[in-house]
Amino acid sequence: MTKPLELWYWPTPNGWKVSIALEEMGLPYVVKPVNIGAGEQFTPEFLAISPNNRMPALVDPEGPDGKPLSIFESGAILQYLANKTGQFYPTDIRARAEVDQWLFWQVGGLGPMAGQTHHFRQYAPALIKDQRQIAYGVRRYTDETNRLYGVLNTRLADRDYVAGDYSIADMAIWPWILPGPQGQDLEAFPHLKAWMERVGARPAVQAGRAVGNDLRGDLGAAGKQAEQARKMLFGQRAR
Repeated sequence: MTKPLELWYWPTPNGWKVSIALEEMGLPYVVKPVNIGAGEQFTPEFLAISPNNRMPALVDPEGPDGKPLSIFESGAILQYLANKTGQFYPTDIRARAEVDQWLFWQVGGLGPMAGQTHHFRQYAPALIKDQRQIAYGVRRYTDETNRLYGVLNTRLADRDYVAGDYSIADMAIWPWILPGPQGQDLEAFPHLKAWMERVGARPAVQAGRAVGNDLRGDLGAAGKQAEQARKMLFGQRAR
């Protein structure tokens, strides 16, 4: 590569998945911050590469045909990077199916469910005065996240990584295990805890997780800035 990849990014679990992968694969990249609390995900420049107005997104200035290629959706980005580099993604069909199903388990299950847990436990209390209105949401998504922790704990009982060798599936799942904000006790999931420590000890994971730490704010905080950010992020309808 003669030009760095462009990572359109904000420090959230979905963003960390890609920054971790870039660090693990040793790829050159530049960060293009997308302040989702300020509405930068709705700019024409960003929508041109991410029509779902969600980050992360990636631009490869040297795509497969030598022309720029933009990709949105973190799972698709991870698959693209793994295919581009030949790293962390097996070529054997059976082994690749193992990685794919756990990658999609994160994209379709753990991410959305844990994300709703974050919403109802951290952000909704600042939006709704009557806390009884959010009690069911808190319980529903906290319990579902607990179930998913259990699935992962069972999976990791007899293996070091979720799909054989360390892979993009591990990179996708690891940033979404946040026991404190998700109301979980990691001590109840010893195999998951050991895996979290195993993956978290990797230097590239630590470097990828640290990208943009200085940019992140607290959406659950009091104050006008946090209130405006919540209005920007929550309750969006079609434009």
